[in-house]
Amino acid sequence: MIVVVPVDPPRDGLVLSSLAETTPLAPSEARRLYEATTADVVRTVVSSGGELLVNYRDEETLPAGDGETDGGADERADAETAVRTLVTDALGEDVLEAEDVRFERQVGSTRAARVGNTVTHLLEREDHASVGILEPTAPLVARTEIDGAAMTIRRNEVVLGPAPGGRVYFTCFAEPIDFANVYTTPELGTLATHGADAGLNVGFAPMLPTVATEDDLCSTIAGLEARRAAGRPVPEATAAVVDELGLAVDDGPTIVRR
Repeated sequence: MIVVVPVDPPRDGLVLSSLAETTPLAPSEARRLYEATTADVVRTVVSSGGELLVNYRDEETLPAGDGETDGGADERADAETAVRTLVTDALGEDVLEAEDVRFERQVGSTRAARVGNTVTHLLEREDHASVGILEPTAPLVARTEIDGAAMTIRRNEVVLGPAPGGRVYFTCFAEPIDFANVYTTPELGTLATHGADAGLNVGFAPMLPTVATEDDLCSTIAGLEARRAAGRPVPEATAAVVDELGLAVDDGPTIVRR
């Protein structure tokens, strides 16, 4: 299975902007968290049996005034360069070359259109047997979820990885569907309906949180703490940023500073 990770250029005010509005995180801290989760996700894909394709948004698909800048080199870099730098720093040049990691720009005016164009192109033009779309904000994903989905997609034409709140962190396709408005809330139900309407079998991967909302970030931090307590591996980049920023979960649950 080819695993597509759609990545926005890591810019303050563009990535994880809702966290900067609803939690103690500043826009620059939300950007650091996004960089860390993206690094962990691409490393996990490379460690799995999947082939990594980084699908970046370029300047044409970004909204006007897409983020605050501080004049630093990363902020001045164009979108493709910023994404390539992030992934290269996470994997290293040797891994990029050994794994033949691909970078392709996203095409389309909406998220649904961009995902639909990518999936349809890879299935119909490049003849891939299956395509996975893995969100870069799901650092708790492990190779077992990716490889498990690759097995499940052999029995089902659509596989959905649920996230809390009716969202998805992972979607896999062996056949294209009608992608128009597939991310209408709740995403999970909408995607399942579109798959069923196309006459396709729909399977499911394990549920995992992302860090896209405060509730999900709370769940992710709790997951990090639980894995540490159990002596299990944790996503290193994400865990490091959470520790450096002093993030913790309080009653509510809400994000607080230690």
